[in-house]
Amino acid sequence: MTLSFGATATPDERDAPAGPARFRRASENDADQIALLHADSWRRHYRGAYADSFLDGDVVADRRCVWSARLAAPTNSETVLAEQGRHVLGFIHVVFDEDPQWGSLVDNLHVRHDSRRMGIGTQLLRRAARAVTRHGTGNAMYLWVLQQNTAAQQFYRSCGATCGETTLVSPPGQDPKRLHGKPSKLRMIWPDVASLFLLDNQR
Repeated sequence: MTLSFGATATPDERDAPAGPARFRRASENDADQIALLHADSWRRHYRGAYADSFLDGDVVADRRCVWSARLAAPTNSETVLAEQGRHVLGFIHVVFDEDPQWGSLVDNLHVRHDSRRMGIGTQLLRRAARAVTRHGTGNAMYLWVLQQNTAAQQFYRSCGATCGETTLVSPPGQDPKRLHGKPSKLRMIWPDVASLFLLDNQR
C-alpha cells in the first residue's frame, strides 16, 4: 500500500527541515529512519483500515524488519530517499514488472507531514518513473491506495493517474487480524510513465 503524508515518529516542528531536498538511492543503513516514517504514516492515515491493535503495537519493529530485509538484498526493485540534512523527508519503493498487465508497482510512497506541498511526492514519483524506464520491460506503472485516503487519491490524479479497479485490501504480513473489517483499495495507474516527466514540482 502506498502514499501516506505522515511525519517521523516524534517530529520537532521547531527543527523541521528547510531548503532543497536531495535525492539518492536508499542503503541498508537507512532502514531505521525509513521504518520510523513508514510506521508513523500508517498510524496517522491507515486507522479504520488497519486494526488499532496492530497500529498501536510495535509497528515500528515490524517495519524495521521489512526494510532491513529489503535494503540488505534488493531484488528487482529500487528505493529512493528524499532528505535535507539529517532529515528524511520521504521515500518511494518501486518493484519492476510486478504485474504483466499493469507494469511496475510503487509499493510505498510516504512524505513527512511537515514536508507536504513542497513537491517531494511529485519528485519521488518522477524518480520512480525514471527507474522504471531504466529497469522495467515496459513503461506502465501502478500503485494501490486506500479508498478512505481521498487526499492521496487527489494527489495521484493530479499527477496523471487514473483508477483501474477497486478491490479488498490485503492484510499486512498476510495476517487478517491486522485489518479492521474489510477495507477497499484503488489501483491507480500510469499506462506510460513518460507523462510524469512533464509535471511541475509543486504538486
